[in-house]
Amino acid sequence: MPSEPVFKDLLVLELASVLAGPSVGQFFAELRARVIKVENAATKGDVTRTWKLKTEDATTDVPAYFSAVNWGKTSLALDLTQQQDLEQLYTLVAQADIVIASYKPGDAEKLKVDYATLQGINPRLIYGHITGYGTDDARAGYDAVVQAESGFMYLNGQADGPPTKMPVALMDVLTAHQLKEGLLVALLQRERTGKGQLVQVSLLAAAVSALANQATNYLVAGHHPQRMGSDHPNIVPYGSVYTSKDQKPLVLAIGDDRQFRRLCEVLGAPALADNPKFSSNYNRVQHREEINQQLRQLIALQNREPLLLALYRQQVPAGAVNTVAEVFELPQAQSMLLHSASAKPGVRQVAFRLAGQETVPLVPPPGYNN
Repeated sequence: MPSEPVFKDLLVLELASVLAGPSVGQFFAELRARVIKVENAATKGDVTRTWKLKTEDATTDVPAYFSAVNWGKTSLALDLTQQQDLEQLYTLVAQADIVIASYKPGDAEKLKVDYATLQGINPRLIYGHITGYGTDDARAGYDAVVQAESGFMYLNGQADGPPTKMPVALMDVLTAHQLKEGLLVALLQRERTGKGQLVQVSLLAAAVSALANQATNYLVAGHHPQRMGSDHPNIVPYGSVYTSKDQKPLVLAIGDDRQFRRLCEVLGAPALADNPKFSSNYNRVQHREEINQQLRQLIALQNREPLLLALYRQQVPAGAVNTVAEVFELPQAQSMLLHSASAKPGVRQVAFRLAGQETVPLVPPPGYNN
């Protein structure tokens, strides 16, 4: 028999807007928590209700961007500068398990919705707070700015091109994941101690933690990472984009020398793997341009789909470069969709599956109702 939903009796109050905080809210909604999105009545709700594509209806208050992270919630419009509305929030806080907030340092205190105030109402409350730069820097956090300041924009783009912002708000996404992890740890600790706590994360800290091998290339190896297009600084060929005979892009992700040898065999050039310049990954990194030129010429002789099938059969990591439309033709992507008879599909925030847990339909993103 299916087990009970993980967070069936959990109440989450979302005092957050845009992407990072609401993403965490939808995460808990998908795990069957009750999530109330508290929207600012003074500004007519979450600002992303106004972020519309030119193809969208100007009158809609549930545009595509807002729909990305607001499934499974109910909306409550409050003006927290009004005592009556603040008291209504406090009534909910007394029952709540988690508050998700995304205020600039000092703003939550001004509104009397900071952790100290709310914890005084409910000692078991877990309060997740997102800032741009931590509690000692009053600047608001904006994904594009943090992409620039954290080195991501500098590293992204072609070697001879300008720094380039990534096409999703990745700093927000990374921050949301960090906050989810912190809140889950706090829930576990509350099970042991009975006490809530404050969980804080900043966009900049989440971004720096995600620099991963590029950070240690600098810290450990003294290498100053630069823009390389899709190339990988430590592995060749890995991430590079090639064009097939039928003019379709594909990518290779060769992680070791055995895979490289099998790649050369599939491409009909086994001698390449014996060439001292290319026989080891270290040597291929030294001769990056030369081996990439050879591979470009060989791949240009073959059509993409037969080549990818041959590489798959030989366990050589490779894949087509898909458009977003092509992504959603994949069965794996189809299983990530949220469906409702009254709304266009959404995308799940929860990518893992728990044994014995049924997938329960969510209500679509709420309209603004003041």
